[in-house]
Amino acid sequence: MEKIRIALIEDEDLIRQGLQDALTMEPSFEWVGEAANGRLGLVMMQQTRPDVVIIDIGLPDMNGIDVTQQLKKGPLNCQCRVVILTLNDQEETVLAAFSAGADAYCMKDSRTELLIEAIQATHGGFAWIDPAIARIVLAHAPGAEPSEPSSPSRTSLSYGLTERELEVLQLIVDGCSNADIAEKLYITVGTVKTHVRNILNKLCANDRTQAAVRAIRSGLVN
Repeated sequence: MEKIRIALIEDEDLIRQGLQDALTMEPSFEWVGEAANGRLGLVMMQQTRPDVVIIDIGLPDMNGIDVTQQLKKGPLNCQCRVVILTLNDQEETVLAAFSAGADAYCMKDSRTELLIEAIQATHGGFAWIDPAIARIVLAHAPGAEPSEPSSPSRTSLSYGLTERELEVLQLIVDGCSNADIAEKLYITVGTVKTHVRNILNKLCANDRTQAAVRAIRSGLVN
């Protein structure tokens, strides 16, 4: 199987090294380059042409949104997928990143498994949104005008979700990883994965982000 070629633009040495160590453990990934600021990042991108690039917003010379815009809408006309990685969950920043051409927005305090999911989803041609900020994007999505919310009991009955699955779904929307959910609900990670799989099937969702958006839209969660 052809590997997903990954590059990183991040100014903090420890984060760069930590991400490289974590992501190179994923068999389907190939690490092809990194840069410590935006300008070096643009040069690195021309040289390596990765499939997916992870970009920090808070770069020292130019912010990650500007880098994204130059990659996706500038003369470089880069065809790579862009995953924004940041601690900034402000509505203005989130929307600006997607407007600039970002394909995914992942919080730095999320578990590595969510970043891996974001990389795989964007490489597959899907947008990916950290569940912790799904409400922001949903509120500005076309056709997102508020409608009469469904009561959780009626909606969950139509989807066939159990009480435990609703608990897990709420934690997914809150941005929790499988390990976090297992700890909060005092169950094993294996059991969490089973619940997540059942939730995705019942909501006809391709991934956790899509499940979170549908849960919010349907009034399944708070």
